[in-house]
Amino acid sequence: MEILEVENLNKSYGKGESKVTAVDNISFSVKEGEFVAIIGASGSGKSTLLHLLGGVDRPTFGTVKIKGTDIYKLRNDELAIFRRRNIGIIYQFYNLIPILNVEENICLPCELDGKEVDSRKLNELLDTLNLKDRKKHLPNELSGGQQQRVSIGRAIINNPAIMLADEPTGNLDSKASEEIISYLKLSNKKYNQTVIVITHDEKIAMEADRVITIDDGKIIADERNI
Repeated sequence: MEILEVENLNKSYGKGESKVTAVDNISFSVKEGEFVAIIGASGSGKSTLLHLLGGVDRPTFGTVKIKGTDIYKLRNDELAIFRRRNIGIIYQFYNLIPILNVEENICLPCELDGKEVDSRKLNELLDTLNLKDRKKHLPNELSGGQQQRVSIGRAIINNPAIMLADEPTGNLDSKASEEIISYLKLSNKKYNQTVIVITHDEKIAMEADRVITIDDGKIIADERNI
């Protein structure tokens, strides 16, 4: 089943001679449960593409369908609700709420959506992410790797259709990076979570089912790892 369908997606800035095309007429699809790495040099357009897939930015033209819903046909308020329920995002710099503890940060998507937190899943996530003894700690009391694990938990708690990660190991040392890679892989396998990762990290690319390479806003390669 195709959980993500992207067709003729374009994002341009400026006009005339100053016009810059960050994403240039891209089309691809992702099946439910796939682990996809999107790689490319700085300025290749991969982060812009991730923002478009996540409903963070609107395209110049083209479509993004998640579970059959064309997200850019939604009004801004409808899109905000759809994103909260269907898209989990992991950022390079964690984006945790500093006054909320680990448990509260993970549960935030449920709280914002007015949904009761599944205590069984929360406890399972805290245990799986090795955060049980840190659940009452604030973000500034955690290491970088621990904070990124919290952001993974926050992305998974609401059972989203897809999980997007923007350079999730870019701000971590090698040991913490390896841990985050293992947790992303675990979320993909244990929860059948569809994962799309923007990365420079070759280790993540090697662990993915599929690697899409972007250059100058275009897909230049789409290969499956053997």
